[in-house]
Amino acid sequence: MRVAIAGAGKVGRAIARELVGNGHQVLLIDRDAELARPGIVEGAETLMADACEVSALDEAHLSGCQVVVAATGDDKVNLVVSLLAKTEYGVPRVVARVNHPKNEWMFDESWGVDVAVSTPRMLVALVEEAVSVGDLVRLFTFRQGDANLVEITLSADSPVVGQRVGDQVWPRDTALVAIVRGPRVIAPSPDDPLDKGDELLFVASAEVEGDLQRLLGHA
Repeated sequence: MRVAIAGAGKVGRAIARELVGNGHQVLLIDRDAELARPGIVEGAETLMADACEVSALDEAHLSGCQVVVAATGDDKVNLVVSLLAKTEYGVPRVVARVNHPKNEWMFDESWGVDVAVSTPRMLVALVEEAVSVGDLVRLFTFRQGDANLVEITLSADSPVVGQRVGDQVWPRDTALVAIVRGPRVIAPSPDDPLDKGDELLFVASAEVEGDLQRLLGHA
């Protein structure tokens, strides 16, 4: 897979290293000569250019990319890059970094964004997840399909503790994708029991989160 990353700061470079390590072709784009220097991320190509300019994106051969990541520290730049990638080059998957929560509402399909990643929101979710037992926590929002990744840690008095996964009738538009039990990550099967302290990860629509809370939360 070929991936172009706009923004070669710490975030962009970290993404590039992971993708290169997973065997993908990566191009880092940045207008800062120091950040766009060859070899800044081993195995990744670099291009010193303004990713908001069509001529730069032509040079980057964006139409040949399967994914574009807008990872700069400027939300305006990330929106422009996302819109150009989707509308001018038809990139199948556009992922954009949200730096300021107040701008999050703009990062949707109208700006060419398939997935918006808000670092502040994710940090808040991780804090809540770390301290919440028996309460549903939204970890991530998928822009396509209006679905969320949500988590709940089963308390000792949850009504489902001691039952099997297959005994549960989940709300509509809900899928249990993993059970985290201590150091183990379990792909759930109907015969798996549910136990106190289990961390359940669901993909669910926002409309049914209340139903999940009532089904799995405190008795």
